[in-house]
Amino acid sequence: MDKNSQIIRTEIIRILNENGKIRGTELAKRVIKKMGNEKTVYREISSLVESGEIEKKVLSRSHIEYELINLYESVNNQLKNLHKEIETVYEEIKNYSKLSSEEKFSFHERLRATIHLIHIVQSTDGIMKLLSYYPAFKKDKMFSQINRKIEDCWEIIMEDIAHQPEEDFLNEILANLRISQMDSNNVN
Repeated sequence: MDKNSQIIRTEIIRILNENGKIRGTELAKRVIKKMGNEKTVYREISSLVESGEIEKKVLSRSHIEYELINLYESVNNQLKNLHKEIETVYEEIKNYSKLSSEEKFSFHERLRATIHLIHIVQSTDGIMKLLSYYPAFKKDKMFSQINRKIEDCWEIIMEDIAHQPEEDFLNEILANLRISQMDSNNVN
């Protein structure tokens, strides 16, 4: 990136900081007035949109607005959604655990339900592991709450497995988890 491009980017961000939302044509005019030509300014605006630093809202073909992305708010909203999801999963696991002790489900029904719950928790756990590489996510207070809830889910699942009448229940779960992983590897 050359020096002019950096100056143009800085000017775009400065204008967006001052104004919040602004129409694309107005933003371009103000930046061009300060420095640069139309082609370079629009290229830098597109570059900032692609990099996720600014947001482009197309209201109509002739009305396009740009604004800075509030990273904290965006991260927090994503983590709130994930937190709601893991709360629902946690309640589902608790209800299943309670229901399975009250009713007599067959071995295969319990096995299938437990494996299904494990897959759901693994998926959420995997998302959290990926997000842990991004400081913006890791710093948010919701991050540790979600991780604690995932640990609670694992604890209930393990307690449920440990209290099954069949001694080989855990071995069957492990065998079925491995088979489903091997089957997915064979598909590729």
